[in-house]
Amino acid sequence: MEKRKINIPWLFTMAWRDSRRNRSRLLLFISAIVFGIAALVAIYSFRYNLENDINSQAATLIGADLSVSGSKAPDATIQHLLDSLGDRKSQERAFVSMVYFPKSNGTRLVQVHALQGDFPYYGSLETVPVAAGQTFRNAKDALVDKVLMLQFNAKVGDSVKIGNVIFLIAGTLNKAPGQSGVSASIAPSVYIPLQYLQQTGLTQKGSRISYNYFFKYDHTVNMKNLVKNIDPRLDKADMSYETIEMRKENSGRAFGDLTHFLALVGFIALLLGCVGVASAIHIYIREKIASIAIMRCLGVKAIEAFLIYLIQIIGIGAVGSVIGAFGGTFIQHILPLLLKDFLPFDISTSISWLAIGQGILLGVIISILFALLPLISIRNISPLNTLRISYENINLLRDPLRWLVYGLILLFVVTFTFFQLDSWLASIFFTIGIGIAFLILTFIAWLLMKVMRQVIRNSWSYLLRQGFANLYRPNNQTIILIVSIGLSTAFICTLFLIQGMLMKQVNLSSGANQANMLLFDIQKGQKNAIGALTRQYQLPVLQQVPIITIRLDEVNGKNAEATKKDARSQVSKRAFSYEYRVTYRDTLTPSEKVIEGEWVGKATPGKDVPISIEQGFSKRNHIKVGDHLVFNVQGVSMQTVVSSIRQVNWNKIQTNFQVVFPSGILEDAPQFYVELTHVPNATASAKFQQAMVRQFPNVSIIDLGQVISILDDLLNKIGYIIRFMSGFSIITGIVVLIASVRISKYQRIQESVLLRTLGASRKQIFAITALEYIFLGALSALTGIVIAVTGSWLLAKYSFEVPFGANLLPALALFLIVSLLTLVIGLINSRGVLSKPPLEILRTT
Repeated sequence: MEKRKINIPWLFTMAWRDSRRNRSRLLLFISAIVFGIAALVAIYSFRYNLENDINSQAATLIGADLSVSGSKAPDATIQHLLDSLGDRKSQERAFVSMVYFPKSNGTRLVQVHALQGDFPYYGSLETVPVAAGQTFRNAKDALVDKVLMLQFNAKVGDSVKIGNVIFLIAGTLNKAPGQSGVSASIAPSVYIPLQYLQQTGLTQKGSRISYNYFFKYDHTVNMKNLVKNIDPRLDKADMSYETIEMRKENSGRAFGDLTHFLALVGFIALLLGCVGVASAIHIYIREKIASIAIMRCLGVKAIEAFLIYLIQIIGIGAVGSVIGAFGGTFIQHILPLLLKDFLPFDISTSISWLAIGQGILLGVIISILFALLPLISIRNISPLNTLRISYENINLLRDPLRWLVYGLILLFVVTFTFFQLDSWLASIFFTIGIGIAFLILTFIAWLLMKVMRQVIRNSWSYLLRQGFANLYRPNNQTIILIVSIGLSTAFICTLFLIQGMLMKQVNLSSGANQANMLLFDIQKGQKNAIGALTRQYQLPVLQQVPIITIRLDEVNGKNAEATKKDARSQVSKRAFSYEYRVTYRDTLTPSEKVIEGEWVGKATPGKDVPISIEQGFSKRNHIKVGDHLVFNVQGVSMQTVVSSIRQVNWNKIQTNFQVVFPSGILEDAPQFYVELTHVPNATASAKFQQAMVRQFPNVSIIDLGQVISILDDLLNKIGYIIRFMSGFSIITGIVVLIASVRISKYQRIQESVLLRTLGASRKQIFAITALEYIFLGALSALTGIVIAVTGSWLLAKYSFEVPFGANLLPALALFLIVSLLTLVIGLINSRGVLSKPPLEILRTT
């Protein structure tokens, strides 16, 4: 007998006909993926536009064809090299310093740029008035960042004092090459002409100054070969360089990390939607068992029945993906507004057809993958099911195809996350983390159903028995709701808890013994006078700590050159190029403790000076107690031996160091001091800073109260961005909630009518439904919050290394909101059930 061929056009016709009564339901549960696709398409569009803008604007980010920078003045040899570069050149000295506004008596720590030449060669210093970006270079004028102008109510024509020199404010600085809103908030920029820098008196020994040089070529130059030739000499002089291509790569990598992270957030929303799709189609197919069995009786093959419903899913999945993709194209216009403070340039919002295509393809693939789990049950529906419709007969727990689909889903998740994280290990861990959260929530739901079967007693009231029985009886929604709502809750709650913990670490105690102001760049001769001035304003001198700048020359007899050649060496190459700020003292501070070796507080100059190193420095460079290090202390070679390793609490407001020398060794070395004090309020802080700037203009001050305010604002901005993205997860969870209620509405109508037939009133049915959903919502939210608290504790302990002390008020608010939202949506979607008359049961049997 000749085998009958599969009639493809007939399959499409049947899929279309069968879907006519169910299209609204199909669209509803496929809509669960719409918001995930919208989030991903928005992020992909943003990423592609960002890449294009970086490529087109990279030159304006660096402002020149080549930049060279170092932390010290170049010697004659390097200066000769710098003079030979470029057709046009500019130079800059950049450093932090206090500035004083005489008009308002205001002071602020800023980033001073002393500039000479026509830099930037690409783009411009955007100022008001426009001409000020050029004219300030020729007089004793300054450009002041708009943040400072607003903060101190300054206007063009006012003055600003920098060090010993008063400059006229020639213009308001709106934007400079490479500057973002965040950097301007933390350290606003002030530009002055380089020729007046020496007069300010701010270039004293110990001052941290960046020496920057900018070069423009008016003829074609092979930049790759040029930097290859100068790299060894610049490296030897501890100077770095950057070209336009390097800035493209660095910016692309930095913002690529951001978009990849946001894509993962959107992907979580998509995964939630997929859970909804799988659950919805699972119930949909169960309702179709009778129809499929009849088709089997009429001669339809199992594979044909499978393909009919697969075609439906592909079609509806494509429609949902198209809606999501074009919705994401609209949403991408919002992302540049959210991220404007973090971007040093403007982002275009043109339509990316590549992103739209990727979103549609991803939506269709993921719809098929997650729909396959319930769809493969169709293969096991036989004509016998027309007589005995038993779902147990088509259970797939032992079906090998089910495990194949699970494998494909895992492979898809790992592969997708790999393209976001560019690391198989990270993608596997991400998948495991998501999987564990899913498993925990699924287990909680399963455990709930098991427990409810055991605990329900006949002595309970009828309403309680029925309400809790809904959690485990056929067509229950316990697993799908707890997984979708619980995961959404866990995600947003983790964000609130982590943000709260980080802010708790940077917030200062109100006690008078807690430092909240740092004074640095204090010269040795100014130490006593500044201490006296501090006490004059009735402020405590909590610490005056000497700081010496040194470099590492050798580790156990090997210098940087020998370490590079030794493949077995575990010492970081950066250890030799880093400029260490160290101190000397005879006691430990409260923020540190010795975990290995023995603390030596006093010593005399000798062959091997005993030193203490910090635990992180020890691990990074694989240096242990007993190892010998040779340091260059301002040109003097000093041999040391590691006598102890310290654990340091870097989160505490304290002067902490990677390397500490004993007293009696470095007292005569060139050094400067840092002073810590506590100011009780903003008024005392302002008065003290004004006096310091007037008498000691070279001393820089960090008001930690102001820093905390900036950090709080920064964390709020970051939190707002993440909350915006996590909103897609929450919306998806709500859609899944609505869909999961709607898809079982037919069965609920039957159950409701049966209860009505048995004498239950509408109020009783309403109370039963309310009990079910308030319990589901509360348990889902509670489980999500427990996962969030556990995850936050792990992040606090192992990632951020801060004490766990979360503020649970946001978690409590989230618990109440999610519980009530679940109840309201459940009741609204069940209102049709309550209105059905008992006669309905006769029409549906």
